[in-house]
Amino acid sequence: MVSRSFDGEYIARTLEKLGFVAVRGSSSRGGATALLGLRSQLEQGAAVVFTIDGPRGPRYVAKPGPVLLSQVSAVPMAAFSVALSDTWELNTWDALMIPKPFSKALVRLSAKVQVPAEAGAAGMEAQMVDFQQQLQAALERVTRFAEEHVAQVGSAEFPTIKD
Repeated sequence: MVSRSFDGEYIARTLEKLGFVAVRGSSSRGGATALLGLRSQLEQGAAVVFTIDGPRGPRYVAKPGPVLLSQVSAVPMAAFSVALSDTWELNTWDALMIPKPFSKALVRLSAKVQVPAEAGAAGMEAQMVDFQQQLQAALERVTRFAEEHVAQVGSAEFPTIKD
């Protein structure tokens, strides 16, 4: 899912050049339509990705979109984080990082979380909040691990601990 913003256009074009499908929308504009588009992509066997903190943040705070999509699609969700060892950091709300040449990168993926279809039933809002909190906790774990260990990528000291 890529924001409908002007900046999102650059991201969408880049993703499409890399062979991915960019479904346009965000929590603030076109979210319901985008969720339907993502559900369609899942039904076709594709994997889908959210920028979990949305188009305006706050930074690293999970929004409900992935939980809703998991619930309506019966496809489990997982969090991931990419840490970079040497970057330029832009003065934006999300502190966008651009890797410097020869920077190391570490991608960390959490365990899958399945959101049952009945979690969205009337009176079950607390369950949906619980799944969002689980996603937030998973995001925090994988981000912390990736940031703490990115400098060790390619070395003998690199840990192989599972999340």
